[in-house]
Amino acid sequence: MSRRLLGGRVGLAATLLLLVPLLMLLSLRVGSAGLSDLPTLLRGVLGALGLGDGGLDASQQAIVELRLWRVLTTAGVGAALGLSGALVQGLFRNGLAAPSILGITGGASLGATLAILLLSGYGGALVAVQDAGVLTLLVPLFGFVGALVTVLVVLLLASPGGRISVPSLLLTGIAVNTCVAGLLSLLSSLVLEDWEVSRAVLAWTFGTLDDRAPAHAGTVWLCLAVAASVVPFVAWELDLLQGGEDDARSLGVSTARVRALVVGAAALSAASAVAVAGQIAFVGLVVPHIVRQFAGRAHAAVLPISLLAGADFLLGVDLLNRWLLGAAHLPPGVVMSLVGGPFFLVLLALNRREVETW
Repeated sequence: MSRRLLGGRVGLAATLLLLVPLLMLLSLRVGSAGLSDLPTLLRGVLGALGLGDGGLDASQQAIVELRLWRVLTTAGVGAALGLSGALVQGLFRNGLAAPSILGITGGASLGATLAILLLSGYGGALVAVQDAGVLTLLVPLFGFVGALVTVLVVLLLASPGGRISVPSLLLTGIAVNTCVAGLLSLLSSLVLEDWEVSRAVLAWTFGTLDDRAPAHAGTVWLCLAVAASVVPFVAWELDLLQGGEDDARSLGVSTARVRALVVGAAALSAASAVAVAGQIAFVGLVVPHIVRQFAGRAHAAVLPISLLAGADFLLGVDLLNRWLLGAAHLPPGVVMSLVGGPFFLVLLALNRREVETW
């Protein structure tokens, strides 16, 4: 690797890392309550973290804390989806693969929805606990299980004989997503008369970053840390897999181990994001593509930089959304669909020759 390329990657990673707290600080200043004074915000943040002189008065402190947990959750969700997308694209050697397309996001959303219904009283005697802390723990757990089951189904159906077929992968993902969407619609229709539960389920469909709590931020960052811990153990192997599984095996790569680690990390990362913020599509598709344009294709660079870029991307889009539209801002899932849908069409057009060879 040339020193110039290495320096460029280090510089890009450092820039993206510095952008995260900057965008978080700018996001903290946006809101209808008018709290935008920097020293006041910093005092409130230190108070929320148990540092400083105890923070602000009760009402101002509450506002700052709501904003703080929101931006921490937003950064974590963006980072988790960016990493998940980079892992999935690396494993399947295809830049059009994404957690949402492969059913990971839909499966996680279905699992989270089932948890909401069970803990809202629809489980009857099966689930009698209504504690908010238990709800916070079980929703990500159900989301992870739903994501893992869904992606395993896609892998099983799309890889006859143990070989991954890209066309089968995408078509199977579309079919599974359709089934998951049907199940979500069924569950939504069953609780349509229950306004509170129906509203909670609908919020997951559109995605939501409002009214986040410390548990939401903690959940996504903890799961992200676990998922990111596999990067040193799969980055080099993913590079070798780009030449095909047979070539990778001849070079000593345990493809089964790499596939298990990557699928588990991608599912955990995407599931945690969906469990705390609902469905926010296309981040995992858009971010790795942009990163590869600047950092090359080596996964030792693409994976961690995608993590940072995902945090910056979602923070930036959410900041613009709230700054331009104020209290009438759109749900993040809607915004990302408006951005990601056209981006996906452009990718299809640019990769038309490659698609025709599948």
